[in-house]
Amino acid sequence: MIDRKIVIPAVAADGSLYPIEKMQAHITGQLHLAVSVFVFDRDRLLLQKRAQGKYHCGGLWANTCCSHPHWQETVEDCAARRLTEELGITLPLRRHQTVDYEADVGAGLREHERVTLFSASADRTRLVSFPDPEEVEAIRWISLANLRREIARDPNSFTPWLRIYMDRFPDLSFGQAA
Repeated sequence: MIDRKIVIPAVAADGSLYPIEKMQAHITGQLHLAVSVFVFDRDRLLLQKRAQGKYHCGGLWANTCCSHPHWQETVEDCAARRLTEELGITLPLRRHQTVDYEADVGAGLREHERVTLFSASADRTRLVSFPDPEEVEAIRWISLANLRREIARDPNSFTPWLRIYMDRFPDLSFGQAA
């Protein structure tokens, strides 16, 4: 997949936002805004396997949806937009806390994100998804217990940020909605 020169919000030292090209943020490791969405059916989480052509972490399993808001786009709008664009799903989202993390994502790129976490509930037997093949290679539902076991057995099959979230929130309970 060819990166389309997307401009995202970076976070300055004083907390203010400024525009930066997405790849530049990842090359320099600049702190920037992001969203992560987790769709659950009770104790099962919908995972996506990132398309091989993604600019980083292609072929790795991740939470349901992750992305960066466009410059001047709200995190709420971004989460809803990307859930639809990546997976063809529209669901009511609950906003949770915002967390920072840093991770080496290979190929000389770094994620240094201020991520707002979102969750949604769905009935996996009735949910219809239309994954964009440029974004998503596969999807699957997994229990949290099995996800923890798979990450312990083969951590390199999962994105760094999913491993970080599982370390920080073992039951993926993010607390009360903001």
